[in-house]
Amino acid sequence: MTRRGRNNLFDDSPGLFDEVEGRVAPSALPTHPDIEGYVRKVRLSGGMSRHGGGVDDMPLGPIVVKPVPNKIMFMSFGSGSSGNCSFIGDSKSGILIDAGVDPKTVTEGLAAYKIPMESVKGICITHDHSDHMRFAYALLKKHKHMSLYCTPRALNGMLRRHNVSRRLKDYQVNIYKEIPFTVDNFTITAFEVMHDGTDNVGFYVEHDDRAFAIATDLGCISERVDYYMRRADYLMIESNYDLDMLRFGSYPEYLKARIRNVNGHLDNKVTAQYLADIYTERMRYVFLCHLSHDNNTPETALNETRSSLEGKGLKVGTGSNVPGDAGCHLQLVALPRFDCSPLYILRPHSV
Repeated sequence: MTRRGRNNLFDDSPGLFDEVEGRVAPSALPTHPDIEGYVRKVRLSGGMSRHGGGVDDMPLGPIVVKPVPNKIMFMSFGSGSSGNCSFIGDSKSGILIDAGVDPKTVTEGLAAYKIPMESVKGICITHDHSDHMRFAYALLKKHKHMSLYCTPRALNGMLRRHNVSRRLKDYQVNIYKEIPFTVDNFTITAFEVMHDGTDNVGFYVEHDDRAFAIATDLGCISERVDYYMRRADYLMIESNYDLDMLRFGSYPEYLKARIRNVNGHLDNKVTAQYLADIYTERMRYVFLCHLSHDNNTPETALNETRSSLEGKGLKVGTGSNVPGDAGCHLQLVALPRFDCSPLYILRPHSV
């Protein structure tokens, strides 16, 4: 049996940085101890009772342990029209949101934090555009324990619009908008978003008493998007373009019109104002996603949202786990277009 190191996020021993909320580097990884499992192991082995005896000296009733604050982990492997894929997990398992990034990048990105692909239980697909699903079958074929979670219409769209193996159907689990489904410790609800793919959805991912709302491609804030975003602790929301950069840029007029359409993409100003409007103390992290390469920059998107939030008197951190982030009302991050983000450790509010 191979001995696992302390940097393994699925190790049984607590790590040096176990109390840190924020992003971490591979050399400073937190762990999540399985306390109850350890007590049961000791109890069955007959060792370490309080009186020095064996298994008979251990309590016979249910084991009562102090709950360990459960971390949620988040990481992006790419965000934008070149490819979208992100990971949400805990110490036991996780899921991928979309599969528009090649398997090697995903596998190596998780491996840098000692997260095995065996712990990734499935892929949740938002819609059938290529930058969100082009590597779904490659990932599923390589990791056959995983499932594909998407609506029946989204699956049909993928098979109809792209040159993808029809064996993709072998991995699919039907999901339906507004009907929750579970993957290990996560309860996930797909909700309607306005975009020009087939049966587009966002995801509301619940874990214990916290929630992560994800809307990667949308042309407007619809009623259902608003409903779920207002109930989330962590948000991943599109901030696609700067209106002036789009208006005076090189795109043909038909493409500019498509982007600005109600079924297109979100303007920085719309996203920024919306986040300021819905802010409550529950909102802890905002991840801006799907930034345009030609009509936006990370600095432009961040400055727009930060300005709106600060206009309400809020102190906005960078999500970099630097001293200046302490005491901020929330952390604001623009996800990289081509690269992996750091792994973000999101802890309960009371920790």
